[in-house]
Amino acid sequence: MHWDVSPELFSLGPFTVRWYGIFFALSFLLGLWIMYWIFRRENKPKKDLDRLFCYAILGSVVGARMGYCLFYNPEYYFSHPFEIIKIWEGGLSSHGGGIGIFTALYFYTRRQHGQSFLWLLDRVTIPATLSGCFIRIGNLFNSEIVGIPTTVPWAFIFVRVDLLPRHPVQIYESISYGLLFLLLLNVYRKRNTHMRHGVLLGLFLLVMPVVRFCFEFLKTRQASYDAELPLSIGQCLCIPAIAIGVVLLLHKSGFNVIKEFE
Repeated sequence: MHWDVSPELFSLGPFTVRWYGIFFALSFLLGLWIMYWIFRRENKPKKDLDRLFCYAILGSVVGARMGYCLFYNPEYYFSHPFEIIKIWEGGLSSHGGGIGIFTALYFYTRRQHGQSFLWLLDRVTIPATLSGCFIRIGNLFNSEIVGIPTTVPWAFIFVRVDLLPRHPVQIYESISYGLLFLLLLNVYRKRNTHMRHGVLLGLFLLVMPVVRFCFEFLKTRQASYDAELPLSIGQCLCIPAIAIGVVLLLHKSGFNVIKEFE
């Protein structure tokens, strides 16, 4: 398939609306709706969602931008620090965004009674996984984070990159995150009143990074300095998350993960 979609939806003078921005915003709006449903289901004050939403947006955007600058092209941004604020030129990191959200929500729960850090993270993982699904579709419309060349019949030719058939790895990841979203949502609906805090977070931190780690083998390298490394920077950043996920699942489920989901 020849993929030559413009990343820009439309322009009005100097103002440009990009597909990536649409999917990014849509992920937050759907995430807010899901959290509204969760708060109503658990009789939490819905007025708290406004503050939660602001914390999540700030943490996500700042974390994603700083993560990209520090993880993927530090030499350039250390030499041109004012370029860091030019977020409209692109360059976001999902790992940085995750760290940013976790940090922001920690400060949110410090001032919030009845919403512990682990309780909140368990529930935020559900919309966060859906956000990953939408953001990868945004990457597809940007013709970025493309796969390595391949001969599979479903390959995409990203005309804005080159004329080589490549793995549409953005679609692979998007579908995988969508399935993980359905899994987390189903587990939450069936087990949220009986499950220990931290189990959903552990499941999220284990499965999502494992999926990302595996699909990184099908991607072109994104960092400016990892071409000679055995693993990509994205894979290296997945390893700590996987380790934390395993520890959380084993600890919070009493070393019997299967029993927790029965």
